[in-house]
Formats: sequence, C-alpha cells, structure tokens
Amino acid sequence: MEISKEHTGAAACETTDEELARINAFAKTALRPEEVYTFAVKLCDNEVDRDYERFPRQTLETLSEMFVGKSGIFDHNWLASAQTARIYRTEIVEEAHLTAAGDRYCYIKGYAYMLRSEKNAALIEEIEGGIKKEVSVGCSVAKSICSVCGREIAACEHERGQRYGDTLCYAELTDAMDAYEWSFVAVPAQRQAGVIKRFGQEECGSLRELVKRHGSRAQEREMERLERMSLLGRSYLHELRAEVKRLMLLAEENLDGALVETMAEKLDEPELRQLKQAYGAKAAKKLGLGAQLAQMPAPGEQTDESDFCV
Repeated sequence: MEISKEHTGAAACETTDEELARINAFAKTALRPEEVYTFAVKLCDNEVDRDYERFPRQTLETLSEMFVGKSGIFDHNWLASAQTARIYRTEIVEEAHLTAAGDRYCYIKGYAYMLRSEKNAALIEEIEGGIKKEVSVGCSVAKSICSVCGREIAACEHERGQRYGDTLCYAELTDAMDAYEWSFVAVPAQRQAGVIKRFGQEECGSLRELVKRHGSRAQEREMERLERMSLLGRSYLHELRAEVKRLMLLAEENLDGALVETMAEKLDEPELRQLKQAYGAKAAKKLGLGAQLAQMPAPGEQTDESDFCV
C-alpha cells in the first residue's frame, strides 16, 4: 500500500559543524556552511488523522530511518528536475499529550538541506517567511489493521470513524516497507490532509474512484452490485452478532455485557454461527423450550407425538 501523509512544519535551523559533517556524507564535494541552507520538517506522526488512519510508533521508528537520504520535491512529482532538498538526519520527537488512540504523541522530525543558489533563493525566502510549511510524505506499508477486530481493514466489516462500544474504528498502518520522498504541498490542494492511495504514480483514491476513472460501464455496474452485496453482508453480520450476544447473555446470566460485546465484534461469520447454535441450544434448555421436529424419523420408525397433544 503506497501512501502519503501531510503535515505542517518547515522551519529553518542552524548549520553547526556536526550538522555539516552529516550533510557532507551525501555531498560529492565538501560543502561549506555558507553554501547550504538547513531546515527541519515535521514528516508524520502517530495521531489518528481525518481519514481515521494512523502510524503507530513502531512504524514511525522504521520510517524514520528510511527517510534519511530521501529527496524533497513538490506535489509528489517524481521527476529528477523536481528534487529540491534532502533529508540528512531524522529523530523521533515525543510530546506529553496523548493521541486519540491513547498512547503518547510522537512524530518524525526530519532535518533537510538545500544549496544556497539563485535557483533556490525564492524557496528559501518562502520557508523563512512561513509560506512553504506543509509537507507530505510518500511511503509504503504492508498492512492496514482495523483497531476494532485486528484484521485487515479492507477485509472486515467495520467502518472507519464509527464507534463499536467504546472503541473507535481506525486503520493502523504497520510494517513499513519503504520511504520514497517528501514533498512541499499546497494546503488547498490537499484539504483532508490524509492518506492518498496510489496506482503506480497516479493518485487514485478509493476503489470506486479508480473504477470510475479507468473502468468500463460494465465494470461500474459490477462495482455497484458488489457494493450492494457488501451492504447486505454487513447487515447480516450485524444482526448475527446481536443475536449471538442476546443468546449468550440469556444462557449465561453472569457474563459481563461489555466483554460479550467486545468478543462478538472480533469474531467472523463461521464462529458466530457456531456460537449461535451452541448458546441457542443452551438458552432453550434453560428456558425449558423443546425443539419440535428437531430430527426427522427414519422410515417406519415409531414417533412420539405427545408434544403435539392439546
């Protein structure tokens, strides 16, 4: 999964001898302090964003190392001519407040340099003046995990942004695979400041948007059919979970309702059906309800029809 995340925070910083030594590790010829301009950028953090996705700290720590040496460009335009600056070191910065997920807030701080040249003069001036502030990272992660059930969020029935009991549903972006670049972006062009899925180097958004732009009319109709089936499936699972919870609490009065709620949300359809059958039988026995015609008699077998006498 290829993603990009926006953040605000480009700020100039001082070029010390130690910083210059780190920069010269990337330069072909040794640069002098007056030849470079250095600044810091807030690349990405562990907060739940407006698309209800987030990088947990472990992912940030992996990405932090991957971003060292990566180029800064504009608007994710992957052209060599668009290269503007380079990250020469990174660090994880932690703050005191907690995220919506309940852990300590932290972010990747990247230190970048660019040459003080006529070409870059206007950009340096815009950074100093606070005009160029927003940056977006391009990277790749292997998994997008649902915070409610722990499964791949594309394969589960939970909706990002919805609450299930006391649990907010969002995607944990884990197992960082690569960091590609970071870009200066214009805020109006990226209103939601969230994850942008990619198809190759092209922004494609959701699967529906991809089909709409690149698919045939027949594929659009198939997409609509699959969406209807998905809604039916989610409705069925919702009703099945509710029935399983009802039967469990009916059969076992001492069970904690919140615990049953949490457990049921994590189970798949086959497991829910088994629990419904088991607890349904247990609840019926507890209430003294007999299952009439539970089993068809064999041909010629004597049957007891006393249950049907009025």
